[in-house]
Amino acid sequence: MTANVHLAAFMEREGLKQAELADRLNLRIEALTGQMGKLQDRHVRNWLTGNTRWPQERQRLVLQAEFGATAEELGFSPPATTKQLPSEDTVLQEGSAPSEGPVRRRTFTTATASLTAAAILPAPCSNGSSRVGMSDASRLEISFARLVEDDNKSGGTVKLETRALAHAQHAMDLQAVGQTTQRVRKRLYYLAAAFTGTALWAAVDASEPDRAQRHLERAMTLARMASSSEMEMRLWGHAALLSFQQHRIPDALAAAEAGRSAQVCRRDPLYRSLASARLAGIQAGAGERTNALRTLGRAETAFERSSFPGERPTWIGFFDRAELDGLSGLVMTRIGRHEEAEAYLHRTLARLRPEYRRNHAYYSAQLALAQLHQGAVEQACATATNVLSDQARTSPTGRTGKLLETFDRELSSVAQGARCAVDWTDRYNEGMR
Repeated sequence: MTANVHLAAFMEREGLKQAELADRLNLRIEALTGQMGKLQDRHVRNWLTGNTRWPQERQRLVLQAEFGATAEELGFSPPATTKQLPSEDTVLQEGSAPSEGPVRRRTFTTATASLTAAAILPAPCSNGSSRVGMSDASRLEISFARLVEDDNKSGGTVKLETRALAHAQHAMDLQAVGQTTQRVRKRLYYLAAAFTGTALWAAVDASEPDRAQRHLERAMTLARMASSSEMEMRLWGHAALLSFQQHRIPDALAAAEAGRSAQVCRRDPLYRSLASARLAGIQAGAGERTNALRTLGRAETAFERSSFPGERPTWIGFFDRAELDGLSGLVMTRIGRHEEAEAYLHRTLARLRPEYRRNHAYYSAQLALAQLHQGAVEQACATATNVLSDQARTSPTGRTGKLLETFDRELSSVAQGARCAVDWTDRYNEGMR
């Protein structure tokens, strides 16, 4: 057997030992199936030594989700022969990897916020081959809409990221099933890009830049294969935020500019407004005050012209007046106009739809910082405490968690010993345990 140097390299880059990788994959299996996985370090050791050259399907899915790479890129080799497909029960067990054909058809459900992979072959054509049609793409469209809803509620989580990548894999598997039209094939590439883009956003929202970068590269390739300017525009927006998080400001500016230059922004003012608002935020963070205000004005003008009778994709449904106000508030914060930032953020929170719980927490944390920067310590503490109360079931993580961490640090420097600051510190330390 040949050692799997590719998997070893990925593990070394992430600083993962065998038992640690097994634990992380078990959590992802739980996200897929609703039941904790049973992988142990011996499974990982068999992958590394080459004793297991092609893990079973569920294991491959979570490995791909963990490292943002295909099974082949992780050093695994599929079996050369095609045998009878295993049953669903076999797929969902943790034992030795069954022999399986190169293509699997899966049906995904999210009845209990989990995802189940079912071994279902596509309907055969009269000539004995398999056919994939728009009905297959439509089922994936429904799954994508559900993922977007979950993201709006909970934000970027490992569970969301894993589910998104599993759906992306399903869309790609359908490419090889059999007969289909060019129109269906392009739609499947689009959906694979959309799901991978959601995984990218989940990683960005959770401040996991390494995974996000790998998802970005894959999603952009798929979007280009789908010839989708709209999907590329979405991905450039995520790329800009990813670079901004890593303090790579020139890259963030270039990505935001690329998003605004997308063809879809010339056709539809709503996309142009979103891309301009994102660019204004990056310009403000880069210290380009005049450019940021000018670009923000263009975002406002485009939004006012965005009455559009056509149907838009699910992912852009979040962008309304409330979101534009929120992005405007971020621009004002970054150029130091905190009073105006507070006004924008109050309008955002008043207008946000109730299902956008993640954004409500994020903009509330931004509001607390804007109030603190104006010296309204007690008001800022009350706002930040409300964020903790709203997130009582789970500790705030990702971007919101980092904002609260910043708030805690800045509060300690300007109001150490104040009663409200002491109360906040107690609540914050308790909430982050």
